[in-house]
Amino acid sequence: MLIISKDEIKEFYSMKECMEAVKDAFSLFSQGKVDVPLRTQIQNEEGTGTYLCMPAYCKEYDASCVKVINMFPENVQKDIPSINAQVLVMNTETGVIDGMVDGTYVTQLRTGAASGVAFEMLGKENCEIGALIGTGGQAATQLEAMLEAKNLKEVRVADLDIERAEAFVEKMKLELSQYKTEIFAVSSGNEAIDNADLIITVTPSKKPVFDAKKVKAGATISGVGSFQPDMQEIPSELLQRASKIYFDSEEAVLSEAGDLLIPLEKGEVTKEKFTGDIGQVINHTIKGRENNEEIIFFKTVGIAAQDLMTTQSIFNKAKTVGTKTSD
Repeated sequence: MLIISKDEIKEFYSMKECMEAVKDAFSLFSQGKVDVPLRTQIQNEEGTGTYLCMPAYCKEYDASCVKVINMFPENVQKDIPSINAQVLVMNTETGVIDGMVDGTYVTQLRTGAASGVAFEMLGKENCEIGALIGTGGQAATQLEAMLEAKNLKEVRVADLDIERAEAFVEKMKLELSQYKTEIFAVSSGNEAIDNADLIITVTPSKKPVFDAKKVKAGATISGVGSFQPDMQEIPSELLQRASKIYFDSEEAVLSEAGDLLIPLEKGEVTKEKFTGDIGQVINHTIKGRENNEEIIFFKTVGIAAQDLMTTQSIFNKAKTVGTKTSD
């Protein structure tokens, strides 16, 4: 069995490659060619942790996997990842488990890549300023994907803890030095989004992390953090202002994300505002951005198709470059 660690993935696999795999995932998912049941979800009694199981299969990709993932947002206070996971790679002919891939890093990669694909497909052609709100375990790949998608002059980073934001920025300046983008910390979400063309929110917040009125015309926003019905980092007013609203999977988002469920329940937005899944844009069955004034919102909660294609592409490449094996 091939065992692939985070460090090994980082040596031979890029965000650009992951974005291509995730684009395939969204495309095939929207064509109904990926068997992806809604993920099984159990929350602990304290409400501090969630246990998830995410299977997926795609004949066209010759791929099958199961991801076991645990999400504990408060881990950020302990300086350990908020998400811990492993992905089992299964042989589609025999059912034998061929490999195990670091699911924590796969999750970080494919979640970041989802925002990257959204910005690539839905962002304005010329974007200069980015904003990242939240510096937890998912933030680094979100930032990298933003920089991969568009050639930005600067990115502002905000967090509830300014010192944590500053430490994150210093680390990212080293890790992402190949991108010639100025990255710096700011004291609030509103300061981060001022005149921003691209905005990512990746927090477990139960209240909005910025003022929707401050979002400029033409901005593209990726809402990443809300994955429970009581989490709402995106203000309802942003949904009202948005020209178009896209999803990784509308069904998945409406089964768990407070960013949409709360304003829907309050009647602050209706489903008539929803445009469709991003895979439909990739497949040219619905329109994407039509002008530079549209405010576009993309909501992602993550679907197993992303894990499937990302893991399979990592696994396929690992077999060519060589890595650890286990009997």
